[in-house]
Amino acid sequence: MLLVIDCGNTNIVFAISENDKIIKQWRINTNIQRTADEYSVWLIKLLEIEDLDFSSISDCIIASVVPEALLSLKIFNKKFLGLSPFIVGEKNVKLGININIDIPSEAGADRLVNAVSVNKFYKKPSIVIDFGTATTFDVVGEGGSYEGGVIAPGINLSLEALYMAASRLPRISIDSELQENVIGKNTKHSMQSGIYWGYISLIEGIVKRIKEESNQNYTVIATGGLSEIFSKNCNAIQVIDKNLTINGLIHLFNINNKK
Repeated sequence: MLLVIDCGNTNIVFAISENDKIIKQWRINTNIQRTADEYSVWLIKLLEIEDLDFSSISDCIIASVVPEALLSLKIFNKKFLGLSPFIVGEKNVKLGININIDIPSEAGADRLVNAVSVNKFYKKPSIVIDFGTATTFDVVGEGGSYEGGVIAPGINLSLEALYMAASRLPRISIDSELQENVIGKNTKHSMQSGIYWGYISLIEGIVKRIKEESNQNYTVIATGGLSEIFSKNCNAIQVIDKNLTINGLIHLFNINNKK
């Protein structure tokens, strides 16, 4: 079995893959203080629940944007799995795509993996919108080349900033039962409307400008936990693919493992 780890700023996704299929995946909050021992105890118990054998993990690939967490994940692999994982961003892991930005090393591992995934599974110029800690827009050109993108504050980050900065505003969340009207009739609905419709306008506006600037009719792919909620009322989004990053990592493992 292949263990796939996608370590983001807020959450880490662990997935088990066999024959290029995702069997199961779990999410845990990113904590740079978490030790390799803790990862082991947590994962062994989850695998037991699914009748999966920890000792059957034969390989691992990791994409991480949190260097401090990556160290513990490496130790976890060496100490408990006896593995040297493939790590996106290290020289021995080939992406198979061009990175056409000023400083290629600055591109987040997850954003590059998404470009690889688009190149493999969609094979067309695309804009990937990833609803994570940040809301990112990544442009994938012909042949899967990574052409850069846009980084905006994530939805939950904006919600928390609004709560922290305004003493009379409550802490709220965004869910799929939002009111249809833009004009809120109370404070909570007004805040939800501002975030929800504000981000839809942000998405539609940025996508429109990217297409105009590039003179290209990109396919727009949304990924991340909030992708379905925002795609309901956003005409710019054409495809939802929550497993875009994980499937991209599986593909990267395959092409690098052959080498």
